[in-house]
Amino acid sequence: MGETRWAARGIVLALPLDVLERSINKKMSLQLKDGRLIEGKLVGFDQYMNLVLEESEEKRDDTGRRLGTVILRGNNVVTISPQ
Repeated sequence: MGETRWAARGIVLALPLDVLERSINKKMSLQLKDGRLIEGKLVGFDQYMNLVLEESEEKRDDTGRRLGTVILRGNNVVTISPQ
């Protein structure tokens, strides 16, 4: 019902899980609640937006730290930026 109303106004909604589905096997940046920035390739997610990243790296100031494969709990993620 809500989608129909918005579509009638010419507004296209991007649902978060649809964006994640299109971002599988692509690089993305995640900002966490504690201020850390994680970059990596998204290889999986679930309905709670828990994310699995490969080839990930933690960025802080001018330094980076390789993390490899990580699982991030969805409620710790503030922003997700597909690249």
